[in-house]
Amino acid sequence: MKAGSAAVTALAAVALLLTACSTGGSGARDEGPGNRGETVMTPSPSPTPSAESAPSPPSTLEAVKLVKDDPKVSRTVKRDLKPCVADEYPVDVSYGNLTGGSASDVVVNIMTCGDAVGTSTFVYRTEGKKYENVFQDEEPPVYAEIDRGDLVVTKQLYAEDDPVSYPSGEVVITYEWAANHFRETDRIRNHYSSAAGSDAPAPAEN
Repeated sequence: MKAGSAAVTALAAVALLLTACSTGGSGARDEGPGNRGETVMTPSPSPTPSAESAPSPPSTLEAVKLVKDDPKVSRTVKRDLKPCVADEYPVDVSYGNLTGGSASDVVVNIMTCGDAVGTSTFVYRTEGKKYENVFQDEEPPVYAEIDRGDLVVTKQLYAEDDPVSYPSGEVVITYEWAANHFRETDRIRNHYSSAAGSDAPAPAEN
């Protein structure tokens, strides 16, 4: 009986101790940051789809193919676009930022073989993985350049008896890219006259 009574007393003491730990504020506890054993997961950013890689700027021969495959280019221009010697085409190709696209824009000038007179000019802009025609002028003589982000097109003016090397003047037209197309922003007309005692033309005074 005494042994049983002692066991009951011991069990009662243990129960009392456990009750004190669970309710009291005197039980054992962690004093560190209150993580409470929880795992906080920082959501990783969703993978962003990689942008389409823009095409590499075309070489001269690739620019020739670009023009020949372009449905907007006239059959006359395509027919006359032939190499002068071997595989050397009368084509000037330049690159620059005209339209704010993902890659450099391409300006293609086609000229005559003999005297290098510009016969047509084209501007191509990247659209995804290919180039799209966004400007063209097939009325010779014409030549286009990139000037500080603008497209500058020069059209020479010839009188009836002017030799090819000496035009009577020129029109310089400046275009800028806006609302997905080129718009004219400036036009300058220059007239030339022959300098006294010289066969070469000199700019006329304004």
